[in-house]
Amino acid sequence: MTRFEEFAGLSVAIVTPFKNNKVDYDTYQKQIEFQIGAGTTAIVPVGTTGESPTLSFEEHENVIRAAVEAAGKKIKVIAGTGANCTQEAIDLTRFAKKAGADAALVVAPYYNKPTQEGFYQHYKVLAETVDIPICVYNIPGRCAKNIEPETIIRLAAIPNIGMVKEATGSMDQTSAIIANTDLTVLSGDDSLTLPLMALGARGVISVVGNIIPQDMIELCRAVDRGDWDTARKMHYKTFTLCRDMLSLSTNPIPLKSAMQMLGRDTGELRLPMTPLSETETAKLRTTLTAYGLL
Repeated sequence: MTRFEEFAGLSVAIVTPFKNNKVDYDTYQKQIEFQIGAGTTAIVPVGTTGESPTLSFEEHENVIRAAVEAAGKKIKVIAGTGANCTQEAIDLTRFAKKAGADAALVVAPYYNKPTQEGFYQHYKVLAETVDIPICVYNIPGRCAKNIEPETIIRLAAIPNIGMVKEATGSMDQTSAIIANTDLTVLSGDDSLTLPLMALGARGVISVVGNIIPQDMIELCRAVDRGDWDTARKMHYKTFTLCRDMLSLSTNPIPLKSAMQMLGRDTGELRLPMTPLSETETAKLRTTLTAYGLL
């Protein structure tokens, strides 16, 4: 049994809707209610998909508070509280705990490229300062540096560091973590959910779950019951949509465009994020139509 098993299954990295460059809290509440209705395990506000780098510190806190209120204990909240400054990560994580979040998603410190010891000390100080379940978010493609498996294995000795969002794309890295710890590993790439769960990961923190939560839940549940035929079927069903969400442009640009087409978001982004081109939009529309969403 992995630690924090209650976070297994589908968690959705939820978008932050904007209207006239302000956070659109009415739409946000509807999006969270949609996830509650789908039976999603948890929502993850203000992560990469939630455009956290373009939110002010005050907005970041307000969006976490709004997510907890809209969740109303019907769905778990894993609040994005990472920063490349340890004290800022502590402040955000303290706020998330006080607001009622169930856990914190803490991305690897980005841009300043710590050593492995620096990564270890960053998470250790955070975990010792704020008593909340912590999910280490390892995404070297965004953060410029990998938290090596040996460092994550060291971190697993800290009681409230119980989860890893694994977005390195490396089966070897995932295997090393699962073989040597009791951490709950969650896929950070939608299209790698099945292979990672085959290794022993317990679910996914999903982008595409914003629009097809039931299908991602079915994939996770099929693995849990050992129904590999259904799991593979769901993997191939969702694969093209998962690929487009991350390959047409930078996340969450394609997702917000898709949600706008589905009437679930304004599609508005904040600079430096810019909308899809006409060609990319046409390709996305074709994918959504082929999936049966349009």
